[in-house]
Amino acid sequence: MNAANSTDLRFSVLGPVRAWHADRELDLGSPQQRAVLAALLLRRGHPVSLAELVDAVWGVEPPAAAVSVLRTYVSRLRKVLEPGRGPEDPPRTIVSVGDGYRARVPEQALDLAVFERRTADAAKAVAAGEESTAAQLLHDALDGWLGAALAGVPGPLAESERARLAEERLSALENRLDLDVRLGRHGQVIAELMSLTGEHPLREELCRLLMLALYRSGRQAEALAAYRGTRATLVTELGIEPGAPLRELHARILATDASLNVGDNARPMAGETPPQEPQASVTPQQRQTRPSSTSATQATAPASPAPQTKTPEPSARRPAYAPRLAQLPADLPTFTGREAELKATLGMLPLDGSAPATLVITAIGGMAGVGKTTLAVHLAHRVADRFPDGQLCVNLRGFDPTGSVMSSHEAIRVLLDALGVPPQRLPAGLEAQTALYRSVLAERRVLILLDNARDAEQVRPLLPGSPGCFVIVTSRNQLTGLVAGEGAHPLTLNQLTPAEAHEFLARRLGAARLEREPGAVDEIIARCALLPLALAVVAARAATHPDFPLSAIAEELRDSDDSLDAFAGDDITIDVRTVFSLSYEALSAPAARLFRLLGLHAGPDLSSPAAAALAGLTPRETRGLLVELTRAHLLTEYFPGRYTLHDLLRVYAAERVRAEETPRDRDLAVERMLSWYLHTAAAAYPLITPNRNPIPLDPPPASCRPLSFTTLDQAVDWCETERSNLVGAVHQAADSGQPSIAWQLPAVLWGFFYLRSHLGDWLDTTRTGLSAARAAQDSRGEARCLLDAAAALSNAKRYDEAIDHLHQAITACRQLGDADGTLRAVANLGDAYLQADKLDRAVEYSRRGLALAQAAGDIWGEGIILSNLGDGYQRLGRFDEAVDCLEQALTVLRESGNRWVEGVALDVLGTVHHRLGARERAVAYYRQALDAHRDIGNRWGEGHTLGHLGDVQLAAGEQEAADGSWRQALGIFAEFDHPDAAKMQEKLRSLQLASR
Repeated sequence: MNAANSTDLRFSVLGPVRAWHADRELDLGSPQQRAVLAALLLRRGHPVSLAELVDAVWGVEPPAAAVSVLRTYVSRLRKVLEPGRGPEDPPRTIVSVGDGYRARVPEQALDLAVFERRTADAAKAVAAGEESTAAQLLHDALDGWLGAALAGVPGPLAESERARLAEERLSALENRLDLDVRLGRHGQVIAELMSLTGEHPLREELCRLLMLALYRSGRQAEALAAYRGTRATLVTELGIEPGAPLRELHARILATDASLNVGDNARPMAGETPPQEPQASVTPQQRQTRPSSTSATQATAPASPAPQTKTPEPSARRPAYAPRLAQLPADLPTFTGREAELKATLGMLPLDGSAPATLVITAIGGMAGVGKTTLAVHLAHRVADRFPDGQLCVNLRGFDPTGSVMSSHEAIRVLLDALGVPPQRLPAGLEAQTALYRSVLAERRVLILLDNARDAEQVRPLLPGSPGCFVIVTSRNQLTGLVAGEGAHPLTLNQLTPAEAHEFLARRLGAARLEREPGAVDEIIARCALLPLALAVVAARAATHPDFPLSAIAEELRDSDDSLDAFAGDDITIDVRTVFSLSYEALSAPAARLFRLLGLHAGPDLSSPAAAALAGLTPRETRGLLVELTRAHLLTEYFPGRYTLHDLLRVYAAERVRAEETPRDRDLAVERMLSWYLHTAAAAYPLITPNRNPIPLDPPPASCRPLSFTTLDQAVDWCETERSNLVGAVHQAADSGQPSIAWQLPAVLWGFFYLRSHLGDWLDTTRTGLSAARAAQDSRGEARCLLDAAAALSNAKRYDEAIDHLHQAITACRQLGDADGTLRAVANLGDAYLQADKLDRAVEYSRRGLALAQAAGDIWGEGIILSNLGDGYQRLGRFDEAVDCLEQALTVLRESGNRWVEGVALDVLGTVHHRLGARERAVAYYRQALDAHRDIGNRWGEGHTLGHLGDVQLAAGEQEAADGSWRQALGIFAEFDHPDAAKMQEKLRSLQLASR
């Protein structure tokens, strides 16, 4: 790695992510910011693209402004790591490379690199016979760990790297303990080994070392007890016997082998021949005597190795009463899609097409109607030939229209009957019947489909006890008990992709019919919300009426948009409403109430605290109910603490809430939810727009618990995450008789919308709020909305409309006696005239606003207006007055802590000096402005300043630098669909033409 940066910097990832400059620890910021640093450090000097960083921090569901947030994190990390770097000095530790970054950190400055070097040196020392040196190197390497690697760092990369590094640490620890035992330190490591075998009961090497250390310490009985404990765990949890090295050591300890006291022969030393791979062990179930009706020839026949062909032969030890089993339902001829799910499940079986050597359990889960049974049956048919002893299938009726759930006792009797066990041979009691069932299946290869399970307890007795079988379980519930206790592989089905849904319809209706009406097909797919059952119902209707145009089918769906009537059917098993109801009715009463209240939420997703406000419950109570809904697949937790409802389930929830909650209870739930969004957004407002007068709000309802924030990052991240919900809440408030919330929400969000350039949302919400305030004859709300709408219009370059709104706002504020509102309207009018290039009017209103601000002692407003006035002077070519105003503005802005407008003022000073020909000073001011913009995440301002920086670079003949600045600006403007993106594209085109 390049060691050009300061050698005083040190970094740690083997524990919490930390950094030091000499002996002083640095504040690395939020967990996400540390995740960015960790991603760069783990690449060890190699570049990391922005896309890779986004994946590392957020995975597949990044926030809308992820790239903007990342750049902010990098800017802050640079300031922390290089506090003395000047504005014109390039970064030395985190440098820009292409569209990403790389960390220039010497190997000796990263604890992970030190750990890896010491473990590698230890391996060399062992190979050279220097075991004492190797042991000391490993002790030193492990002493550098300060806890779990990347502790507290979020994100997919941290999670996967934590697991990898934990394995590396454990491997090094095993090697160190092995050397300690070899070197005669067995008494010193016993306590440590006991603790480690408790933490890692399946790691046979740790057990081997513990047994050897105990034996050499004269504790033979404890060494044998350690073996018994590990063997019991392996047999119980994995169905396997310990490996050959552990079994051999056990036998030697039983024989009191004296050679164990003078050397470690259980593990090969350098140059010795390693032990052979352990042979497949025989489980206790495989040793059982077969049922008495098995022929004597079969009973005495020697066991044969399992055949490894594509079509295995049936077991030669099948009981005489067992018939050929073929209970699978017919595969669906029109089965479509699910290629990824099939590939994942087939990947759990041997690649050569043979039956598995261990018991394999797949638990297919998902919401009602998503196609679990269809996939399970199709999968079973795909692999049936691998299981020559046949296939069993039973519907456990976990969610059945009859309400009759099959008990485990009944199910096992059905299975034993299918296996040919005569009724007179059935023992009494579930436990005894389960033992018989597992004995009959021992040494047989059977595929078992357990459909429509209620829960893990219902399924557990129906699982075979020996290897070679494949069990497929389907359930609307998450069978986490099977995953945790029996090692089942979970497979959660989601709705189809649009392409799969199109193919689904084509297989049922014919591609030609779809090609005639592509628009109608797209609408049908959208209104079925990609749910296979809904698509099947609609396809059946279209297929039975081949003369109906698909546009008519789509219109039927459109007309029943707020109900499930269009998905009704004569057969209750395919009636979408009935199918949903089976899951709903299985819920506890509190969970059912929360589910139907979710039908009142207008946004695309919601958080756990928002759900708590909606239900009027504590966060703890709500989390438990959300878990219940998630396990029932009535809600999807797509990100920790964030949930989404399938579109058709949302319709069903809305039906239930209208039917089961009184109008008053519905209104109170909506009020709690909207108040939660309003008051949480109000908590973010002073951090995003400091020193602004707060918006007077009514207190929230008693059972509404808004969030609070301590940093700007927290406030902006919450607003970004909830942006769609906040916009939806404004419209829902206007539609549900809550006009105050409808205008107050945009009023507390304007700073966020401006900061992140969400111009469309800003215009949309301010217009909605203005209409609601006027309809309610709320003069104060109307005045506030006029101001906010004018700001949004001005940023959209619709200056005439903005100016008209501001004149209306001045009149409204004066009638209300609102001096602060009047000051803001006058000052903003000066800015609107400035942007409209009506410079004399701009200076006039800016000076009026300045006088009002100085009279009111409003230094925050004074700094903003001085900056605008300086910009007006520079556009008029009055440069001395411009510099004077802008320097005054910087003094006031820095005094009041207004970093936001400080960036704007610095940008204007750069423009002044550019126009005066002082290019070096212009570049210096632009770079200072970029630092200010990036400090607060002002992407809009960053884009404009990059554009200006490119202008001065081009004027200095630095075409390549100008190209780079303009491309960065274009990336920002394109990210937010800003109209200045077209201007940047035109500049880049002109630059390319000029360079030809």
